Amino acid sequence: MNDTMKILLNLRSLRVVCRDIELSDLKDALDKLTLVVNEIFEESERKEKEDAERLEKLEQYRLMLAEDGIELHELSSIITEKKAKRTPRPARYKFSDENGNERTWTGQGRMPKVIKELIEQGCSLEEFAI
Repeated sequence: MNDTMKILLNLRSLRVVCRDIELSDLKDALDKLTLVVNEIFEESERKEKEDAERLEKLEQYRLMLAEDGIELHELSSIITEKKAKRTPRPARYKFSDENGNERTWTGQGRMPKVIKELIEQGCSLEEFAI
């Protein structure tokens, strides 16, 4: 909380600060503060109204589903049905890593460090083809 808010929320501090401010300036500040508070209040009421309308619609949908004999879990299972995973791509290149283990690469994604280093030394990518 910043210092301005601490002053505004503490009546004693607010009185001390306002002693040195002219009455016309205090009235202007009050008008502006009232305007801001009213805007925030109206926004809060609008949001509450939207939330209530949304809950009412959800209840209507729940009743429609119940009338048709559809359970909510049945509907949600259809919506959240998982997509089938695609088959993995076949390996197109074979190489040996630093430890001598034989590895493969599909040609997709980042090129393995070992192949990259060997290509920089003059090897061809086709030399690693399966």
